[in-house]
Amino acid sequence: MRISYNWLKQFIKLDWTPDETADLLTDLGLEVEGVDTFESLKGGLKGIVVGHVLTCEQHPNADRLRITTVDIGTDAPVQIVCGAPNVAAGQKVPVATIGTTLYDKEGKAFQIKKGKIRGEESFGMICAEDELGLGESHDGIMVLSEDLKVGALASELFDIETDNIFEIGLTPNRADAMSHWGVARDLRAGLNQKNVNTELITPSVSNFRVDKRTLKMDIDVVDSKLVPRYCGVTISGITVKPSPKWLQNRLKAIGITPKNNVVDVTNYVLHELGQPLHAFDAGKIRGNKVSVKTLKAGTKFVTLDEVERTLHEEDLMICDENGPMCIAGVLGGKNSGVNEDTASIFLESAYFNPVSIRKTAKRHGLNTDASFRFERGIDQTITPYALKRAALLIQETAGGEITSDIIDFYPKKVEDHTVFLNFENVKKIIGQEIPVDTIKKILVSLDIKINSMSEIGIGLVIPSYRVDVVREIDVIEEILRVYGYNNISFTKKLNASMSNAKRTEDYKLQNIIANQLVALGFNEMMANSLTTPDYSKLSDNLKEEFNVTMLNPLSNDLSAMRQSLLFSALEAVSFNINRRRADLKLFEFGKSYHKLPSGYDENKHLTLTVTGNRLSETWTQPQKASDFFMFKGVTATILERLGITKMKTQPLANDVFAEGFAYTIGKETIAEIGTIKKSILKEFDIKQEVFFADFNWGAITKLVSTKIKYAEISKFPEVRRDLALLVDTATSFEDIYAIARQTEKSLLKDINLFDVYEGKNLPEGKKSYAISFVLRDNNKTLTDKQVDTVMNKIKTNLEKNVSAQLR
Repeated sequence: MRISYNWLKQFIKLDWTPDETADLLTDLGLEVEGVDTFESLKGGLKGIVVGHVLTCEQHPNADRLRITTVDIGTDAPVQIVCGAPNVAAGQKVPVATIGTTLYDKEGKAFQIKKGKIRGEESFGMICAEDELGLGESHDGIMVLSEDLKVGALASELFDIETDNIFEIGLTPNRADAMSHWGVARDLRAGLNQKNVNTELITPSVSNFRVDKRTLKMDIDVVDSKLVPRYCGVTISGITVKPSPKWLQNRLKAIGITPKNNVVDVTNYVLHELGQPLHAFDAGKIRGNKVSVKTLKAGTKFVTLDEVERTLHEEDLMICDENGPMCIAGVLGGKNSGVNEDTASIFLESAYFNPVSIRKTAKRHGLNTDASFRFERGIDQTITPYALKRAALLIQETAGGEITSDIIDFYPKKVEDHTVFLNFENVKKIIGQEIPVDTIKKILVSLDIKINSMSEIGIGLVIPSYRVDVVREIDVIEEILRVYGYNNISFTKKLNASMSNAKRTEDYKLQNIIANQLVALGFNEMMANSLTTPDYSKLSDNLKEEFNVTMLNPLSNDLSAMRQSLLFSALEAVSFNINRRRADLKLFEFGKSYHKLPSGYDENKHLTLTVTGNRLSETWTQPQKASDFFMFKGVTATILERLGITKMKTQPLANDVFAEGFAYTIGKETIAEIGTIKKSILKEFDIKQEVFFADFNWGAITKLVSTKIKYAEISKFPEVRRDLALLVDTATSFEDIYAIARQTEKSLLKDINLFDVYEGKNLPEGKKSYAISFVLRDNNKTLTDKQVDTVMNKIKTNLEKNVSAQLR
């Protein structure tokens, strides 16, 4: 929010420097993020002086150029080559001296330098109106009054306003400070605390009167909950033209482009008092009746920006008998606005429901100065006052007469609310005792009335415009910010508290696994839970009707809660690949959200995403692409680290994977891992293989045991035997693993598949597995006879159950 220092001083007498004022505003909670300088004329005519043309002669090498000698108040006249047809000896003219910066019509700067024009030296420039920004004429140089002093600064001769503009980072709760008047109110409170007593100067509307009652406009408000207050008045006989310079300068200073005197006044009052207004061309209102209501969904309406919008059934509209004229509180319509042909207007000042305006603005992707204020809640007690203020300014700048009484629809008067402030609570929250007299002084300076007082506290009446002050703690915050955070002393004592937590508390498990994954080269990612609802169309397992959608989304890409963490991961992969980071190992702890027939459902997940090469390229290590078996090993170690070992693998029922499997315990799926389908990768423009694992973290945390089991490391050696088996292609390693485990439960400690071969020199329908078996007796050293006995049993059972043959 931009606030003009000169404008502020219309409300409060202040001789502080802009920097001092900025510091005070920041201390009051209106953080000044920067202070800019505004000049009503760019450059401020710096370097422009009054010159006296002494001689003017024809340029010897150019028919359209003149060589002049000009007295600019220096020791000697200067020679200037000029191409203006009206330059002549004896004139007083504006001269841009060497080093002066001027600006062209596009605002681009150029500097006046000593130079040669067609062989003749020139030491400056005699300027036209448009070259100085003082007018539009470029027919010739600007001729000044003859009585001006030679060498006088042009900046002192013309009315140029210089201002300091505060860029305030306004927090959403401070609706009362969304205007120069509101900032001045806070400034007064801050100054009073520093013993600088000053009063707030309120613009007078005592001259407002009805001249005639010749243009009555009826008002029909359909729903008073959406429109608690609506005021209007008509003004006739106006002349729409450019605004006076003072008004244009005020608007330009805060970044608003002037349009015409009527529209500029409504913008001026909006930024002056914080009350949005809208002027309708009364001649375009059919039926002399204004209705404030909602319309049927799908109604088309063209706004001021010439965009045709499709209305929602909850959009509040200002209408005449022919249809909509304006989106209430947001943006006017193309066909009802004020233009140079307008002779009479209907001026609106209203209070609209903040929630309704916010929803409408978000639905249509609009963010206007009016909606910004209505959304946060303006002061509905000043609605008619702001209307009178604007009407008087329109009469001042556009002429005309007030041709109707003010119509004020106000069925339920807003009441100030009461709060009791306990002195002990003030001391407890602030941590320091503030004198009662100081508290009372601060409250009065904030327009908070003291209703009653006792030894323990004060009964207060909070003005209705302070929509953010409704509780005792809010009042304490107000006291503290005006008293000054910097005035609160701090002790050197540091207090801390510790709470007991269960060993298996979720965050501890997360840290254990996160540290393990980081050690394996993974990076943690955190994706937005909001995503596009279109992702539900990429998998039959995700239902579009299960999307949890936002009522007021920032955009369509952020309009639904994610049903799966996969697509967030693929977005991250695509983003990194497009920036030449193709080797990725990512993990994320996050939640998925579903709107099921039984109600809303929320589940926590751990996901792993791997793509590209395993390790960075080095001279000792050739690059090797990540593969499914490496990825499977990572997922297995996670479950092992958590003590989950008694799980089974099942075929996947998830259509996002080209291949993979699920880990299950009983009927509960605890993880799904696999290779993502190319059709899905194509949606994200990913051309390399991506492996993905989705752990059901909620189920995993229930399975983690708090009991620690340990065993002494055996002092007896292990024995390894390898078998090269010829098996059917349909036979899996899991089948062999299960048979071997069932054959020998005591001595067999580990089984590992270390090679798979399919191809020539093998019978059709067969493949070769190379499997190692590790045996150990924890109580003695195994003999060859014992080992051979176990291995023979395993071979026999493999031959019997899966028709395995030794190669």
